[in-house]
Amino acid sequence: MAGHIQDRWYKTITGPDGKPIKVKTDRYGTGMRYRARYVGPDGTEKSKSFRDKELRLAKQWLAQIEADMSRGQYIDPRSTRTTFRQYAERWVKTHTGEINSREAAERRLRLHAYPHIGSRPLGSFKPEHIRSWIAGLEATVPAESHRRIIVGTVSAALSAAVDDGLLSKNPCRARTVQLPKPGKPRVNPWTAEQVFGVRAALQRRFQATVDPGAGCGLRQGEIFGLSEDELDYEGGWLTVSHQLKRIRGKYVFALPKGGKVRDVPLPRAVGIALRNHSQEFSPVDVTLPWRTPDGPLVTKRLLFSGPEGNHVRVSNYNEYHWKRALAVAGIIPARKEGERYTSAPEHGMHALRHFYASVLLDAGENIRALSQYLGHSDPGFTLRTYTHLMPSSEGRTRKAVDSLYLASDPQDHGPGTAQAA
Repeated sequence: MAGHIQDRWYKTITGPDGKPIKVKTDRYGTGMRYRARYVGPDGTEKSKSFRDKELRLAKQWLAQIEADMSRGQYIDPRSTRTTFRQYAERWVKTHTGEINSREAAERRLRLHAYPHIGSRPLGSFKPEHIRSWIAGLEATVPAESHRRIIVGTVSAALSAAVDDGLLSKNPCRARTVQLPKPGKPRVNPWTAEQVFGVRAALQRRFQATVDPGAGCGLRQGEIFGLSEDELDYEGGWLTVSHQLKRIRGKYVFALPKGGKVRDVPLPRAVGIALRNHSQEFSPVDVTLPWRTPDGPLVTKRLLFSGPEGNHVRVSNYNEYHWKRALAVAGIIPARKEGERYTSAPEHGMHALRHFYASVLLDAGENIRALSQYLGHSDPGFTLRTYTHLMPSSEGRTRKAVDSLYLASDPQDHGPGTAQAA
């Protein structure tokens, strides 16, 4: 057994006859009687106290410590007293990736995790605590997909605690913990009539913002960050090398989502629309920090600008231009006097990307190419998102057989001949 157990109520002394005898100490009958002690892997002594008649528990505790050490699963008891909030706050600060991702993780933890499980020591977590917390989320976070993201953030923090040796296993991954389902809504792409209806309803200076989305699959930030040097009109290519991004209320230029720079085919019609726009509304030089609000300044010559001659302010565009166009096109209700337009998350500019994907799939483009054009890191994600828009196998079968029959000599290969064979 690792370590030893000290009996604080008795001590051993040498008797008159020179033999060791047990006598009561000054602490006899008060406080914790047994103190189990061992030396940890870091070379320091650890201990835990037990009450009278708990000698057996003290021995079991030391035996468990010894077993954990031999299996490489030892956790320092002092580290388990660290609360979830104390650890998660440190974890967020070292979170790699885009600054927006770190801020989003911090916000989810602060609003939905810390008030409920933030003060719980890491060493005390059990699956029942996670189950109870997830059940409580239903009252404050109606969307199951959003709850799943929140739970995923907590699980990531607890997994990091396991990796750092502060927790033996992640309670979020227990079999009895039912994670919220993704609940991803089925994509219903706009029709061409809706796309061009919204385009026509936009203020003239913003009409061409529809074209890089519906015709090239760009995201909103990539559209408003589109610069002259990204367009190869003659070669028919558009390079998506950066985006306009808002961080803590300040705008910056940054790499596209996921850091993926990509080349997208530039259809002739889209090229003409962008050229015409540039002739009517001259591109403007905009200087902003790179990646973070305190990053180095870079200058881009942007195709799209606001009336004041600077970059487009996304929140203003969404509320006063985009939603108004949606209402005129009949996609959302008209605004009532003194009220704001209806919230339309499924009808944001991302709808243009869905339209682009539906057009390419209908034309027979393969998933891998579409994934590359959209800037997805995983073609599997593209497939899961748009698989219902792909031409059905039975449809392809009918078309293939029909084309074969139509191309054949009806005298020799007609339906009657096929049935006789």
